[in-house]
Amino acid sequence: MKIRPIVFLLFLILSVTKGNAQSYELGKVTIAELQEKSNPKDTAAPAAILFKKGRTFFSYNRTTGFSANHVYEFKIKIYKKEGLSWANQKVRFYIGYESLNEDRVDFSDAVTYNLENGKVVKTKLESEGTFKKNINKYWNEKAITLPNVKAGSIIEYKYTLRSENITKLPDFQIQYDVPVNYFEYKTEIPEMYIYKTILVGRQPVTTDSKLINGGLSFENEHNQTSRLSYRQINTICSGKDVPALTEEPYVNNPDNYRGSLQHELERIRYVDQPDKDYTVTWEGVATTIFKDQSFGKELSENSFLVEDVKRLLTNVESPDERLNIIFKFVQNKMNWDETRGCYTDKGIVKAYKDQTGNVAEINFILINMLKMAGIAANPVLVSTIENGVPIYPTRTGFNYVIAAAEIDGKQILLDASHKFTTPNILPLNVLNWKGRLIKKDGTSLEINLEPVTPSREMSNLLVKVDANGKIEGKGRIQRTDYDAYNFRVHNADKNNETYLEKFEQQLGDVKILNYTIENKKTNLSGPVLENFDFVSDNQSEIIGGKIFINPLLFFTRSKNPFNQENRQMAIYFGYPTLERYAISLEIPEGYMVESLPAAVRISSEGKEIVFSLNISSDGNKIQILSTKEINNSIFAADAYKGLKDLFQKAIASQNEKIILKKI
Repeated sequence: MKIRPIVFLLFLILSVTKGNAQSYELGKVTIAELQEKSNPKDTAAPAAILFKKGRTFFSYNRTTGFSANHVYEFKIKIYKKEGLSWANQKVRFYIGYESLNEDRVDFSDAVTYNLENGKVVKTKLESEGTFKKNINKYWNEKAITLPNVKAGSIIEYKYTLRSENITKLPDFQIQYDVPVNYFEYKTEIPEMYIYKTILVGRQPVTTDSKLINGGLSFENEHNQTSRLSYRQINTICSGKDVPALTEEPYVNNPDNYRGSLQHELERIRYVDQPDKDYTVTWEGVATTIFKDQSFGKELSENSFLVEDVKRLLTNVESPDERLNIIFKFVQNKMNWDETRGCYTDKGIVKAYKDQTGNVAEINFILINMLKMAGIAANPVLVSTIENGVPIYPTRTGFNYVIAAAEIDGKQILLDASHKFTTPNILPLNVLNWKGRLIKKDGTSLEINLEPVTPSREMSNLLVKVDANGKIEGKGRIQRTDYDAYNFRVHNADKNNETYLEKFEQQLGDVKILNYTIENKKTNLSGPVLENFDFVSDNQSEIIGGKIFINPLLFFTRSKNPFNQENRQMAIYFGYPTLERYAISLEIPEGYMVESLPAAVRISSEGKEIVFSLNISSDGNKIQILSTKEINNSIFAADAYKGLKDLFQKAIASQNEKIILKKI
């Protein structure tokens, strides 16, 4: 099984080729298109985007400077009732700027087409079908609901996004959950703005670029029309027959693999002025971020922390103990307001007083206190799983910040904003490939966020089987590291009754008795320990006087989670794991072992995944030991077939029976 560490394919768009010209315009709907019953390339698709067009061009105002205008046109065919949701369209736009005016979105040309009595009937969107709502202080949303949409309809709409933010252009998505017949994206960019252009995904794109004379008219300070002239780079990117990105199990973020075109400002180059570097190097990123008042200045605020640090660390000399004391103090004192970001909002002084803050405020407090304790600590920029993966120098690709401390040359990653994290155990959505540690001097360092040590789930069972096939016994489950963290996140606030009801269902309606749990909310660095008794009469079969038992009892898996023929996206397990089952099975009096499943050991080519099952008997006892090791967090899509086959063999071995017969 071949493993690749990159979670998606990225290609710089450098080639310049010419494709065949074809007209795609709104308002030109044919009877043949309305009569079409299914998409020719994907007959199961509930809808298809017949075309998507985009255009980005710049405007100029003497007060605000250059702004970017993004115009998008869609033509969508609805084939089935499952595709009716495409009648609802939403666009989010940013309003949280400090120095820029908020973005603006306007919909237009929204029309539904239907075929009635052999004629094309068009229904326009009225104003009551347009909605606007506030998401939070950073984002607004504009939405439309197209009228009279049904299976067979074609819908069209257009919207314009106007933004003074030219640092990063909106991603131009070319792949959706339904097929795209054709896409086209035009950019008209003044030559002084140099953008890094990235293609995400595997879809081929045709590009055609040329340098032309450009310019804009604007009103000067004397209310007269002036002309700004410059050279301009015009580019057209296009493609066709983009397949739908279908749902697959074990995926971190489908948008990491979804085809899109991305543009981020790399530098500004004016005549007779030095170049202004934005994202060309990580050093440039680090320097720029530290200059922000909501970042660098906040990491220098510490006078208000002096008394608490002195009180906490009285007579504490060990750096490790100091780190743990400070981490627990900040984690317990501060409450996360569920706002992500790399910058502070109200500032760490007010956040500390309120005992509530965003991620940056809480972890900046942690960093400042660690530094006061004599421990080297720096911020690490992170893009969470739902935010995607920045693999080139970027200021805008990060949406989260954690802390990195260093003791005796060993690095420790910390996030005090969540209640169940511990040193080197981070929230699961932070485990997203690489982070970037940045320092005040402008240097930076790539940080691997993926855990190296496997988290363990160890299950031990002592089981008795009676002559009627009923089983009873005692169980113990121990979870460590991320398995323990994951358990706490999902179950810490549940009472035992609610949890056991679900647990019994998961085990196949097994009755759980005398249940106890340790370290559910306390001793977070320790393992979660569950102890219980159990009874079940549906874990075996009696056929012809013989008893048939699955060796892993209620832990047996019967279905392969990987049942698709092919795979588009990488397989994501979150973190390395070791799953171990040790079962001692006492057979009923008057019975003996007729046969046992054969010992099995299956592994991938590089031993990234290893499964083993060993069964032996001695007198009236059967010993069963099964392990499954997953030593990588993520596997490339081209490893899918081998992984699917391995899981299928492991499941087949679990379902071979222990057979007991009467003596």
